Amino acid sequence: MKTILALLGGLLAAQLAAAQTIPSEEHSFRVVELVRGLEQPWSLAFLPDGRMLVTEKAGRLRLVKDNKLDPQPVAGLPEVTVHGQGGLMDVALHPAFAQNGLVYLSYAARGADGVGTEVARGRLAGHQLENLQVLFRQSPKGTRGQHFGSRLVFDRQGFLYITLGDRGEMARAQNPDDHAGSVIRLHDDGRVPKDNPFVGRPGWKPEKYTLGHRNQQGAVLHPQSGRLWTHEHGPQGGDEVNVIRAGANYGWPVITYGVNYGIGTRIGEGSAKPGMEQPLHKWVPSIAPSGMAFYTGEKFPKWRGDLFVGALRAELLVRLKLDGERIVHEERLLQGTLGRIRDVRAGPDGLIYLLTDESRGVLARLEPAP
Repeated sequence: MKTILALLGGLLAAQLAAAQTIPSEEHSFRVVELVRGLEQPWSLAFLPDGRMLVTEKAGRLRLVKDNKLDPQPVAGLPEVTVHGQGGLMDVALHPAFAQNGLVYLSYAARGADGVGTEVARGRLAGHQLENLQVLFRQSPKGTRGQHFGSRLVFDRQGFLYITLGDRGEMARAQNPDDHAGSVIRLHDDGRVPKDNPFVGRPGWKPEKYTLGHRNQQGAVLHPQSGRLWTHEHGPQGGDEVNVIRAGANYGWPVITYGVNYGIGTRIGEGSAKPGMEQPLHKWVPSIAPSGMAFYTGEKFPKWRGDLFVGALRAELLVRLKLDGERIVHEERLLQGTLGRIRDVRAGPDGLIYLLTDESRGVLARLEPAP
């Protein structure tokens, strides 16, 4: 009898595992829910001790330990303004976090000329950020509720990159004396690097590293080249993946593969113009990309080197196969399974972590199927 029950139990377990297994072109995997009940989570960072930091748009920084949400938010954050798409957004650790404990946050903040993206850092001590410093304030700010960006990435030389949107005023992305619609490059303490491409040029913001972006909500370093890759939202089509190069103009709103909402008319001068960058990859219609990560782990060997992108509108996870700086294949995963995927991270354990942009958002993990 015990043998029969054991066999039945094993069969049931195998059936449940099979039901949870999701096939894909190169790996079968399972989606494991770790935490539920996050309020519009935006970003995720892995601490050296195994804990995770998660931002919530409403202005809370949360700790996750052993796949459990700490009920006590981290104190000492800057004052966050929730305005339209803006709120508390990205979180990133200083490259020497193990020595200095510095945590960087991007967030929407109010000023005399409206609301715009700011970046601050503080030292994490228990449930507190100490010695908070504001390192960057977008200037000018704005009154609209769209397109704040914003991702934070450190490169291998320790420079900090901040991705910004056009704040819903498209012409600002081509304005040299405006941070909107740019990638910003700073030293880790907020100073402007002397070799930034527009330093010393009259009428240009010295923090600018690129221009011509609409709304960048994904940014990551390429694991081989060390170059910054970003993606951005297009208008009713024309979402883009780009490689970021100093001083380059990425075209918005002069060129785009998107069209005006509702009426479908052309924006700007077309889809190409000399002196303006073409995207490596584009989506028409839009998927509304947010968050991205290169996979370099061991748990999914056939995915090594692939780029993963979350999607809000399309509610899916995109896997992009690369050949150098060419994207040669796209696979769509999890369509309609989790909801709006806001962030994608490759964990230090070789697994892929996702956040969903919901009022009861989920922290989930992709694991190899048994």
